[in-house]
This record gives sequence, C-alpha cells and structure tokens, in this order.
Amino acid sequence: MALIVKSNIKKTVKELQKGNEEVTSVAEEVGFALERKVEQMIIEAIERAKSNKRKTLQGRDL
Repeated sequence: MALIVKSNIKKTVKELQKGNEEVTSVAEEVGFALERKVEQMIIEAIERAKSNKRKTLQGRDL
C-alpha cells in the first residue's frame, strides 16, 4: 500500500522547520516508518467506527 508520497517528505520537513539549524536529509526508512504509523492509525480508526456502529470512517475516529 502506498499512502505516503515519499517525495513530499523532504519538502514537508523543510516547510515545518523553524530556527537556524536545519535537517537537510531524510533517510529512506522515514517513509517506511510513516507508512506503518498511518496504517496503524487507520486500523484503529476502523475499529472505533465499528464500535460506534458506523460504516463511515470519520476524522474523529483518528
């Protein structure tokens, strides 16, 4: 499954940084770790929606 667009990670890191010291590189493993975290969040959100007897996944389920 490809939920995370890896080319956008470095761009997002650059945009979110504040201050003088900058992170200039992003290891490939960051994309894989983000993918796993997002998948786990979705699994938990599905369970929450089911427990509330809904068939629609909503933002509040996250």
